[in-house]
Amino acid sequence: MDLTALYKLGYGLYIVTSRKGDSLNGQLANTVFQITSEPPTIAVSINKQNLTWEFIKESGVFAVSVLCQETPLAFIGRFGFKSGRTVNKLDGVNYRIGETKAPLVIENATAIFEAVVVNEMDMGTHTIFVGKTVNAEVLSNNPCMTYEYYHQVKGGKTPKTAPSYIEEKKGQP
Repeated sequence: MDLTALYKLGYGLYIVTSRKGDSLNGQLANTVFQITSEPPTIAVSINKQNLTWEFIKESGVFAVSVLCQETPLAFIGRFGFKSGRTVNKLDGVNYRIGETKAPLVIENATAIFEAVVVNEMDMGTHTIFVGKTVNAEVLSNNPCMTYEYYHQVKGGKTPKTAPSYIEEKKGQP
């Protein structure tokens, strides 16, 4: 089976944030999708090992920032390849606190969403959190970053905790 076929599915690149008490955190995600338009509902897939998972699980809220195509790799790396357990990912980043008290990263974002968790599904390594959207805003008309653009044009890599991560076998490209 050629699991790289999964790379052909349409994905974007997002920052998913949450809070736990007064602490804030965020992570890179490629699996955010609309469930319904009425009521407006979105879902995110978050690895159980990630600090953001713990924050969403406890607070019951999450926010999503849709990244624009021109987002620098260093900015993406800050949220995708560093742990919130060892570094404050929001330090020096342009964000604001939303209605849910989750941080909304507006730097390099074309749109933002805030959601309150209404359901969740345990998927083994990940949890799909379904959230009722309580706020949404278009920040710019810049093109959105797709996961394909991130890989093919920017040369981006996939973190091991991403739902789309596929371990390379020896002798495999």
